[in-house]
Amino acid sequence: MTQEELDALMNGGMDMDDMAEEEESKSDDAELEQEDIAQISQEQEDPIAAGVEASELPFPATNENKMVHQLDDVTKESEEKASEIFDIIENISNDMMDKEETLNSVKEVLNSNIELFTTLCEKFPDVETFKTQLEKNETAFNDVNNTIEILQNSGDSIMSVMDIMQYQDIHRQKIERVINVMRALSKYMNTLFEGKIDDDKRVASATHIEGDTHNDLASTDDIEALLEQFGK
Repeated sequence: MTQEELDALMNGGMDMDDMAEEEESKSDDAELEQEDIAQISQEQEDPIAAGVEASELPFPATNENKMVHQLDDVTKESEEKASEIFDIIENISNDMMDKEETLNSVKEVLNSNIELFTTLCEKFPDVETFKTQLEKNETAFNDVNNTIEILQNSGDSIMSVMDIMQYQDIHRQKIERVINVMRALSKYMNTLFEGKIDDDKRVASATHIEGDTHNDLASTDDIEALLEQFGK
């Protein structure tokens, strides 16, 4: 309680309820101020929270951020996964061809049974068993034909998938061409900035030159770190 509030209370210009409300209002304002300060501090520490885009951040030149390094990983992993997919598809195709051969053998047996029961039905038209077996074999024969047709269509679809997967190899070649161009440009730039004097034999750069309009001085450690970064 301030001296002014105490005088007002003694003179009757303020009651206890008004003082309680005023104290509560001041407490709320103080809490809001503390929250604002905390939020500003957090934004200063976290550039993303302060509205800085991730693309604007100077990412370090680690293996995870090196462009050619990442592209090499992409082409390598892509080629490995494509090879695994081709192996799986080839195994499926081989299994389907084996099943088709098996069904063709079953088809020959059913065809022989149909011929047999057809002959028996002609010689013994009154025997219902022969007619029933003839109908069952004919139904099984048609089912086998339909299954063989499905296997053949599936085999054609698998061949189409393998043809489509060939584009993956084309994409890999395109990425490799981009890598080669980037590496060629990198070597060209390194050659372009090449000097006759080794960097370790050069005179240290001045941290401040007369006429500079700023007071931000680069330390020796900063310069060496920058040179090391370019050297990579």
